[in-house]
Amino acid sequence: MPDSTSFPVSEKPSVYVIHENDEWMAPLRAAFHELDISFVEWFIDEGTISLTGTPPDGLFFNRMSASSHTRSHRYAAEFTETLLAWLESHGCRIVNGKRALQLEVRKFEQYLGLRKAGVLVPETIAASGEASILKAANSLGKTPFIVKPNRGGKGLGVQLFHSVDELDRWLSNLPKPSLSLDGITLVQEYIKPANSIITRLEFINGTFYYAVQVDASEGFELCPADTCETDDSLPVPEEQASTKRKKFTVSDTFNDSVLIPKLEVFFRNNMIEIASAEFTEDADGNRYVYDLNMNTNYNQRAEREAGNGKRAMLHVASFLGDLLKDHTNTR
Repeated sequence: MPDSTSFPVSEKPSVYVIHENDEWMAPLRAAFHELDISFVEWFIDEGTISLTGTPPDGLFFNRMSASSHTRSHRYAAEFTETLLAWLESHGCRIVNGKRALQLEVRKFEQYLGLRKAGVLVPETIAASGEASILKAANSLGKTPFIVKPNRGGKGLGVQLFHSVDELDRWLSNLPKPSLSLDGITLVQEYIKPANSIITRLEFINGTFYYAVQVDASEGFELCPADTCETDDSLPVPEEQASTKRKKFTVSDTFNDSVLIPKLEVFFRNNMIEIASAEFTEDADGNRYVYDLNMNTNYNQRAEREAGNGKRAMLHVASFLGDLLKDHTNTR
């Protein structure tokens, strides 16, 4: 009889964390240790799963990232989808299961679901093939516009264009293949954020936890994880220190009695318990959600500076710990 999987197994019920980024795990590890919660990491790059095997005792937390291929883990997401299907077939308790992963790596499907939930999203056309991308840009009929991969991550690959001719020149000089990993490119209207600020809404246990205001003035790569920060950690001349805007600011006062409930319903209907939604607000006050992240990270420095005692990763660990207790007590 082959082993169930090639991944490590605990002798006692544990939280099994499915991921492919060691650096992004560090805050969650620390939170588990702080709360004395038993956990096991399943680093998904390569491995095996036995069709006749049985999963270990515990619950499973999927943290697979859409950007895994940028860290040389080309098939981590695909293998994770197989792993989640195996776990689901055994009735395992999974936080952010297969549906969450499907949406994580398919932005166009995110927009379809959000529109159905009554959430405002930017006008978007999916295209496959260079000629189709140009046709989509002409059909969109709006400038400036954005071109981005259907399967992206961390804002990588997002490009802003002010004309179709500019896009045509860019495509002509682009190595092939080089756009989206799945061959689908999105052409999307550009919603210019008021004051160059976008807002990231964090949800834990399917409920809104806090908002983060993000300075988007320097581009589209807005990963909030502490390990993603570079410019914010650089020294600033004393005369500029008072005017330099922080990239991430946790907001205590944010409230949207229309958008937040719609997103909570959307996440609940898609069996997503831990996620974030990013929106941009135009000059007229309209809020467009343009990205969802089911593998969400948190900026600990911004949390400390907010001074409200909120620690999102500790809250995540506590939520998982409570689920593990429930699982253990009902066996």
